[in-house]
Amino acid sequence: MSYFTDLALQCIDGQWRPGTGSWDIIDFNPYNGEKLASITVATRDEVDEAYRAAERAQREWAATNPYARRRVFERAIRVIEEQESAITEAIVAELGGTRLKAAFEIHMVKEFFREALQLALTPSAQILPSSVQGKENRVHRDPVGVVGIISPFNYPFLLAVKSAAPALALGNAVVLKPHQSTPICGGTLVAKILQDAGLPPGLVNVVITDSAEIGDTLIEHPVPKVISFTGSDRVGRHVSTVAGRTFKRVILQLGSNSGLVVLDDADVDYAVDAAVYSRFVNQGQLCMAANRIIVDRRLEPRFTPKFVERVRRLVVGDPADPATHIGPLINSRQAERVTAIVEQALAEGATALLHGAADGNLVSPSVLTDLPVASPLLHEEIFGPVALIVPVDGDEEAVHVANDTPYGLAGAVHSSDIERGIAVARRIDAGMVHVNDSTVADEPTVPYGGEKLSGLGRLNGPQVVEAFTTTRWLSIQRERSEFPF
Repeated sequence: MSYFTDLALQCIDGQWRPGTGSWDIIDFNPYNGEKLASITVATRDEVDEAYRAAERAQREWAATNPYARRRVFERAIRVIEEQESAITEAIVAELGGTRLKAAFEIHMVKEFFREALQLALTPSAQILPSSVQGKENRVHRDPVGVVGIISPFNYPFLLAVKSAAPALALGNAVVLKPHQSTPICGGTLVAKILQDAGLPPGLVNVVITDSAEIGDTLIEHPVPKVISFTGSDRVGRHVSTVAGRTFKRVILQLGSNSGLVVLDDADVDYAVDAAVYSRFVNQGQLCMAANRIIVDRRLEPRFTPKFVERVRRLVVGDPADPATHIGPLINSRQAERVTAIVEQALAEGATALLHGAADGNLVSPSVLTDLPVASPLLHEEIFGPVALIVPVDGDEEAVHVANDTPYGLAGAVHSSDIERGIAVARRIDAGMVHVNDSTVADEPTVPYGGEKLSGLGRLNGPQVVEAFTTTRWLSIQRERSEFPF
């Protein structure tokens, strides 16, 4: 099968068909500019068809034996394993992801499907005591119904499955809209894998479209009860506002400006390794990436030269080459933006320890320091291969700098004293902080999400059950009640 030929379609109610919109989304390889696919966009009517199909299919799916639901995810893992080589090539081609990045993303997708095996068997009811004689209280946990999912371009395969797998496991149906830069890996590939795994028609629908065609239809449609969005905080605000008009639940996984803190007693070489990975994985196109490397001034003279030298050795180039560490940014707009913010920082007085050049969508790493306190770059998400070295005096200033951002997704603290590291980590206003590790971490069993402008709600672990189910109280009066009138 050729993914970019066979899956360049809408998937609605189990049928693969072209959209009927007035224009096409062109799917390009960001490294060499090759046209991968041309997909006619879905219209408002087709979004409605997708949601209505999901609504019809969900009722029977929710009533399906959970062991039967679980078998679908077992088969989905086998399908991925059988097609792993082809999926890797698709990630390299459509995202410009390196082979290392593709291997990580595929591994994590399988892990989230494995977690879905357990979620399918989540207890669906509990009995609670009552203060009323003869009464039995039952609290049922039911699927919300239909979940709308909007996936991003950076880890599209993983971040689509991250919401879709648990939602389906818990008895819901989904309508998925992938980012227009990654319609295959972030959308139709997921639908095809689940279809091949035996998921009944209508439970996963994929609409490839854009707000220019459908406006806010995907969010304000009456069928979905939950919208799960991953993307920028600017778009996340809009999603939240539109969904709030009809009291829909929203799960928002948004941007960040994570800090990796290196205390004065840290293992320098290990901290350098963690910082390089935390900043430059996937070209820095990752919400958990460490924008700011916050280093105690007493350690900074040893840390910075080693960090710069390690970054200098990173290989920039063809993502299909196994030796490549840094591939292209997703499109020319992102490449131009990253280049512009580096030049702006230098104009404001920052010092370039390494000044990366741009070659098309390939942007070599930059390492900046001496940024003015008021520099916007210290407070915004970069989403590209640019690291900021920020020296600080002591733990107190390290915490202050780490928190001096409107975001709060992830962070890390490095110290040879574990308890000291924990104490600092507990004071960082982020949803996830890691002691002596990278800022980049995700596990299906632990809560994932951020504070402040980094999002709303949590995915993974028990929190995903809260996200995609609702509770209903059913009481049974086994003895006759006495009523006051």
